[in-house]
Amino acid sequence: MPPLLRVLSATILALVVAFASAWVPSQAIAVETIHLIPDDRASWRASNVFNFLRPGHNYGQRTILVETSPPGATVDLFYIRSNFQKRYEQAEAPVRIVLPTRAQAGKRDAVMVRAFLEGYRQRETSVRVSSKQDKVRLELEALPNTLEMASHTYFAGRGSLAFLTKEPLQVRVQKAPTGFSVVLAETARGPDVQLEGLRSPLVDQVEVLQLGEDLLVRVDVPKGTEVDLRSRQSLDQVRDLYVYSVEMVPADGGVAAVQRARAVLAAIGTADVSGCALRFDEVLRDALDPAELARALAPKGSFTDPYLRAAMKRLGEVSPGERVAMVDGSQFRTSSPIELTAAMSQPADAKGYLALLRALVAGLEPESHRDETLRSLVAPSVGAESFGAMLSDAQAAEAACRGGAPAP
Repeated sequence: MPPLLRVLSATILALVVAFASAWVPSQAIAVETIHLIPDDRASWRASNVFNFLRPGHNYGQRTILVETSPPGATVDLFYIRSNFQKRYEQAEAPVRIVLPTRAQAGKRDAVMVRAFLEGYRQRETSVRVSSKQDKVRLELEALPNTLEMASHTYFAGRGSLAFLTKEPLQVRVQKAPTGFSVVLAETARGPDVQLEGLRSPLVDQVEVLQLGEDLLVRVDVPKGTEVDLRSRQSLDQVRDLYVYSVEMVPADGGVAAVQRARAVLAAIGTADVSGCALRFDEVLRDALDPAELARALAPKGSFTDPYLRAAMKRLGEVSPGERVAMVDGSQFRTSSPIELTAAMSQPADAKGYLALLRALVAGLEPESHRDETLRSLVAPSVGAESFGAMLSDAQAAEAACRGGAPAP
């Protein structure tokens, strides 16, 4: 056989094999079957006399195949007669519905199909049992908004939940006996959003539910805890995301917490931000993403801003020469408002700042909540397990330093 002919034959054979592999008969696809036949027949009518003229159409088995795109949607199936629901079933698309024969059904008997899938708009349609239509395909439209990120920040008796989306949010916040709920209208939950498992002195449990086209976030607070809820919206211009925050404020407005924080800051000394504490600071900073750390610590209009600024000022007061040293070698005298502002413009690079925040958290929070509180301050978008591993490494480096290794 000539070489060219051999090449053409091989090419044709490959195409035939590929086509045969890709083609699957529809009969081979597993489709659930649901019987949606009412217990009673429709009332007899004069037109039934002529059913014998089309025996296959009127007396043959009546089925409807229901499909959705994308597949896997949950479908509610209602058999309606004279505006009354005679039968209801629920299944997952694709599904084949077995109906009474057209001779047994009423002239206006209909099947209503309602499909819903997480992240998509709900759709429904209706088909007359007496019609010729034997297939329904519902094209589902994605919801207009998606919850891209969510985070919880807690510090000094006050907390917040932040929701970040691509489009502006329509939100309803509702008080409940056990806490409160946040309803994000026409919003789907992003695949990387994890709110379950969040814990703090103000949050006992978080539950996230997709209710049709709305996303419900239910927050339970500890028994006996009283908080006022305040909301604010902003735009994260760096990530081009809209931010909706629900802040949990203690009944006294946080006055007592501010006083305690001032006392704890005043007690922090040079030993807390120097020597082996700097080793902890360095290892933790290196483990965190620089951009995420900078975003967490930079002023952003949050209730934590005054605490972070006061902490930076205190860092300058207890650092050698009363100056905050930066990773790039620059220094700032935080007793000067201008230099303090300059230091706050790059807090992720301030040596000893993470160690000082650790000492501040330790003085304010019970031991059981210290790690989570520190995480919410410096890495709110990092998972608790991942941050725990980073924290363990930093503590191990500090312990090794105290065991005899030279301090940086």
